[in-house]
Amino acid sequence: MRIVSIVGARPEFVQVAVLSRELRRRHHEILIHTGQHYDDRMSDRFFQELDLPQPEFNLGIAPQSASGQTGDMIKALAETIAPLDADLVMVRGDTNSTLAGAIVAKQLLLPLAHIEAGMRSYDRTMPEEINRVVADHIADIQLVTDEAARDRLASEGVVANVHVCGDVMYDIFLRARGGANEALSETLRAATRDPYVLLTLHRAENTDDAKRLRAIVDGFARSPRRVIFPVHPRTAARLEAFGITLPACVLATEPLGYLEMVALECGAAAIFTDSGGVQREAYFAGVPCVTLRDSTEWTNTVDAGWNRLAGAHTATIAALVAAPPQGAATHPPLFGDGNAAAHIADALEIPETLALVAAARTTRNDRDYAASGR
Repeated sequence: MRIVSIVGARPEFVQVAVLSRELRRRHHEILIHTGQHYDDRMSDRFFQELDLPQPEFNLGIAPQSASGQTGDMIKALAETIAPLDADLVMVRGDTNSTLAGAIVAKQLLLPLAHIEAGMRSYDRTMPEEINRVVADHIADIQLVTDEAARDRLASEGVVANVHVCGDVMYDIFLRARGGANEALSETLRAATRDPYVLLTLHRAENTDDAKRLRAIVDGFARSPRRVIFPVHPRTAARLEAFGITLPACVLATEPLGYLEMVALECGAAAIFTDSGGVQREAYFAGVPCVTLRDSTEWTNTVDAGWNRLAGAHTATIAALVAAPPQGAATHPPLFGDGNAAAHIADALEIPETLALVAAARTTRNDRDYAASGR
C-alpha cells in the first residue's frame, strides 16, 4: 500500500521515529513535512536526533495566521499528493497540518486515517479542537489511544472503523528514556542537581495575549526551586514584544531536542505546560503535570489524578510551584502497551480497510475515465 504520511509539528515528528519504521517494513510510506514548525531547533533537529527518515517532500509553508497557513498547506499538499498514486493519507493529532491534510485527502477521494482520533477538550475557542473535530468527522479510519476516545467518537455518531491502538508517543518514550540523560549539556546537568520544575509554553492562547502571558510568568516569580524553561521561538518573540522579563529563578534555554526533554521530564518535581504532547510525556514519566490552559483534551490524565488545570491564574500557579502536586496512588496504563505502531499498521491491513482502499481506487479510476471523455 502507498501511504502518504503528513507531519508538521513536534509530536508528529516524535511519532515518526517508530511508526515510519513499522509502516516502511510493511508498506511504501511517503513522508510529507508541511514546514509548520519551521525553525531548525523545532524541526530538523528532531529528524537528526531520532534518526527519522528524511521527508520525501518539505513544503516549507511560511509562518503566518492559522487560516493563512492552513490555506497555503491545502494548496501545496493538493499539488504534491495528486500525482503520487497514493492509496491512503495519514494525519496525526490536531495541528494545522492535520486539518489541511484531512481536507486534501477527501478532495482527492483518498481514504483518510486519523491518529489520535476522538480527543476532545470541548472548548471550541481552541483552534486545535476545531482541527481534531473536522478530521474525525471526515476520516475513514479512526486510530484512537484508548477506550474513552472510542466512546467520545461513538457519542458523536462515529462508530465505523474505530481501532484502539494506544499512543505511538508512548512507544518512543519507553525506548528513549533509558539513555536520555546522556543528551544533557553540562549546563543542564548542573541545573538538575537540585530539585526543579520544568516549564513549556507555546500555544497562541497564552503567548499572543499579553495579560495572560504576564500572569503565567508572574506565577513563577517566587519559586523556591529552579524553573527550567526551554523557550519556543514564538514565546521568545512575544516576551520581548510585550516587555516581559523572566524571574531570576527561571533558567531559559533554547528549544531542546527530544532526548533532552525526556531527561528533564523524568527528573522534574512537576511539569507546567500548555502542550498536549508534554502532558502525555509527563504521565509517561510518572511526574505530576500542571496544565496552563483552561481545558485539556487529555482528560484521562486529569481523571487519573496526575494532571490538573491551572489556566493562567497567577495565584494558582504560584501555589503549585511552591508545593508541587503529588501524583495519585495509582498510575493506570492509559496509553497502551508500548506497541501502538504495530497496532496501527495492523489496523491498516484488516479486510475492512483493504476493501475501503480498493473501493476508493475504483471511484478515482471511474472519475478519471469520465473526465477523459472516453
